[in-house]
Formats: sequence, structure tokens, C-alpha cells
Amino acid sequence: MLELAKYTKELSNHLNRAGNILLICHVNPDGDAIGSQLALYHYLVSKGKNVEMLSPNYLQEFIKWMDGVEKINIFIKDRAFCRDLISKSDLIIMLDFNQSNRLGEAEKDILNSKAFKIVIDHHLNSFDFADLLISDPSRCSTSELLHEIISGLNGKPFMSTPYAEAIYVGIVTDTGNFDHGSYTGATFRTIADLMDTGIDRERVFNLVFNNFSADRMKLQGFALSERMVVLEKYHTVYIFLTREDLKRFNYRKGDTEGFVNMPLSISGIVFSAFFVEKDGYVKLSFRSKGSFSVSEFADKYFKGGGHKNASGGDHYDTMEGTISYFLDAVRKEESSIINSSIR
Repeated sequence: MLELAKYTKELSNHLNRAGNILLICHVNPDGDAIGSQLALYHYLVSKGKNVEMLSPNYLQEFIKWMDGVEKINIFIKDRAFCRDLISKSDLIIMLDFNQSNRLGEAEKDILNSKAFKIVIDHHLNSFDFADLLISDPSRCSTSELLHEIISGLNGKPFMSTPYAEAIYVGIVTDTGNFDHGSYTGATFRTIADLMDTGIDRERVFNLVFNNFSADRMKLQGFALSERMVVLEKYHTVYIFLTREDLKRFNYRKGDTEGFVNMPLSISGIVFSAFFVEKDGYVKLSFRSKGSFSVSEFADKYFKGGGHKNASGGDHYDTMEGTISYFLDAVRKEESSIINSSIR
């Protein structure tokens, strides 16, 4: 586990010197990316800091209810304004990613900025593109790590309802409501502290996990019935959705969230893959049980990464070509997958 004291002191020095702070999440931000971004925003604003937020692209529907989300500037929506924000910032803090290509279209502008750059993250295999990296892969989420950092900065746990909700959303989304991930007893102690602030857990759960359209439910049923392939020999399942499939069910950003996890409930399955066709490439998500590392799998075959049991990547090919390439990779990793299923 990361020794945070020295990093917290250095971060504090940079925050104290900064006049304009910019908080940036990754492209296609999930609950942990937005949760950690908003939590840090609420804390810094409470300390009188001048803070702006930026997302490389649009947010998913299930997180648009969160307090402060309307203050997140969307790069692809207003490039000129966002470039101006980047150029005026003297401190840039990037949250929940460890590769610069996760900045999307904003990558070049941010990397060329003269601002001091900090990354706060919890993923494996970090890339060197910032001046200061604060990363701990043993944490279940960046939000959990950030909460400890802010507690150190504040001298005690910082608590407000918007802050507590943001940290809570980050933790529960990155663990699938504690269905997977590297959470520990310390994670639940953090959750207890958040609950003591009076947040409405049932309300937050419903807004995050029970806030989809009827079309999304139909898409889920279609994916399981018509697009799920079980590879019993390899203890593996994959699901694929084409652009035509998404159009048929009036897809909205975030509708496929959680689909990749569902096959792991099948007896004997330890590896689940989910493919979604985009414009010119296929987006991949991987989940696993046991010792099989989908992070290593994603890195080796798809130049991706993430966590041991949750990762992803992109493949610039057709859906047919991507599935063929994936099946070849699964065959090569047969022994690793099968051995994991025995443990």
C-alpha cells in the first residue's frame, strides 16, 4: 500500500501555490472518474480555491444527477473555451487514468500545457506523462484513494453531502456495488464514515443502478439472448453488439454499463468479454474471476489495461475481425484461464 504522507505534503504545496486549478477526468468517464473529480472539486472550493473541471467527452446518463456535474466543461462540445481553460491553468490534476491517450482529443493541449501536472489513480502499469504520480492499485477506486488524500490534506476526514455522495458513487460503481474489485475492510470503514454524514444510500443506489430506460432493458435481453457466445472449453463468454444493434434499441451513452459482468454468474465461467462496435474500431471490456489477469490479457493483445479482474482496450478492426483475433488470443491463454477456474 502506498505511503501517502510524503505525497500529501507535496500535493498540499502545489495546491497552496496554484492560482488556477483544472481537474480532468478520462474519456468516456465512469462513476469513479466523475466521483473523484467532483469530490476533489467540492473540497478545493470549500478551501476558497479557483477550480475548473473538464471532461474530454460527454458524460453517461446515470451520473448526470450528481451535485456539481453541470460545472464540468465538455472538451468536444466547446473546444475553444476548454483550450482557454487549459492554457490559463497553472496546476492540472488528472483523475482515474494512467495513460495520456485517455485524454481523448484534449491530449495534445494538456500535454503541451506549462502547468504542473498531477495524476491521482489506482490502475496498474502507469505511464510517465505527469510531473507527480500518486497511484495505489491496491485501492478499489480512485475515489477511495482520494478520500484518504483529502483526509490528510484536511487534517481529518472532510465531509459534506455532495462530497460524500461523490466518493460513495466512485466506490460503488468501480466495485459493482461490491461485486468485484480489490476492496478491503478499510473500504467499508470509509463507507461507514460516508453513511454517517446522512447520505441517502437507497436514493444514490437507485439513481446509479436503477435509472435506465425500457429500451436499455430490451437491449440487455437482446445481448444475452442473441449476442452471447459461451466457450465452455475455455471457461469464457463473450458478448458483442454492433452499431445496428445499438441503433435498434435507441442506445444512449451508458446503456451497456455492467453488461460485461453478467456472464460471470454462469457456473464455471471465469472470463467475460464484451465488444461494442464504434466508428472505425471496437471497444472491449474484460472481467474475470480468480487468478486470471484480464489486465495482462488486455495489455498483451489489445494495448489496453486496467485492474487484475477488470480491464479493457480498443481494437481497430471490424467486429468479425476483432472476435477472430480475440478467439486466437483465448486459445493461446487456455491454460491460464482454465487453471484460474480450478482455484
